[in-house]
Amino acid sequence: MKKLLLMILALSLCLSLFAGCAAPAASSSEAPASSEAESSSEAELSQSQPEESQPEAEPVEINISALKGPTAMGMVKFMDEADAGELTDNTYNFSIAAAIDEVTPKLAKGELDIAAVPANVASVLYNNNSEGFQVLAVNTLGVVYIVESGDTVQSIEDLKGKTIYATGKGSTPEFALNYVLSGNGIDPAADLTIEWKSEAAECLSAISAQENAIAMLPQPFVTTAQMKNDKIRVALSLTEEWNALQEGKEQPSTMITGVVIARRAFVEENPAAVSAFLDHYKASVEFVTSDVEAAAELVGKYEIVPAPVAQKALPACNITFIEGEEMKEKLSGYLSVLGEQNPKAIGGAVPGDNFYYSR
Repeated sequence: MKKLLLMILALSLCLSLFAGCAAPAASSSEAPASSEAESSSEAELSQSQPEESQPEAEPVEINISALKGPTAMGMVKFMDEADAGELTDNTYNFSIAAAIDEVTPKLAKGELDIAAVPANVASVLYNNNSEGFQVLAVNTLGVVYIVESGDTVQSIEDLKGKTIYATGKGSTPEFALNYVLSGNGIDPAADLTIEWKSEAAECLSAISAQENAIAMLPQPFVTTAQMKNDKIRVALSLTEEWNALQEGKEQPSTMITGVVIARRAFVEENPAAVSAFLDHYKASVEFVTSDVEAAAELVGKYEIVPAPVAQKALPACNITFIEGEEMKEKLSGYLSVLGEQNPKAIGGAVPGDNFYYSR
């Protein structure tokens, strides 16, 4: 009996030990299986969940204006695509003005969001309200030329003692001419006579009526004059003469006719729309400068100038698209030269850094 009790006690002890060893083993093997299953489920869930896409910017209505001339010519492809309904990212409303006085009040009132204007006018607008406007791009370089109905002018020095018929007194054509003359040692007030006219058509009449007459005209009036009178020739480009004076300077400037300016509030509220505008505008300029014949037809379609005139004038209109740091460098240099000639021409001072938009 005693022996039987010892055997039962030994058996109980073995079962107890077996149970103690077996339970942890079972627990250990189940835990990893559960962890692997959870990881697999999380991975499948992650793969099944689509990535969140960035919301697209809402379409914006943009009111744009340009002046009848080179500043509008670079926009014609853009205008045509918008009118044809080919652009769906935003609504682009274009208008073409005959004079800058039609444009600036609408900018000030917020009736226009973006406008192509003379470079110095953009500076004046900024100086009148530095928080109101930003310049987006340079769209036209120099378009002013010295022409004559003869063959007496081969260099700036040849203008000494001559009479020049010109338009633009008190504005950039006068200041650019004075800069080029003074840079070549010619006193604009004493060494020649500048007879100012109110319209380019008057200059054209004057040189057509006289032999060896000289005038300062912008494109496309130069081409119009040549098509009416084959004796009229381009003697000098003020842009080339300006650039010659800039050679060797640490930060050379270039002559600039037009820029694209925008209301600052519109830019800050609609950065995506402004960037889209610049992309379309750049593409339009590339089209205009590469396919002159097709561009001329569009220029005629929008009644900027007749297509035959546009086809001859476009290569000399220096239409371009410059933005960012290059725009800032070229435009600030140009405005500095104008400011030295007459501070009022740029609104009193060269604009600060916040004038120049960069995307």
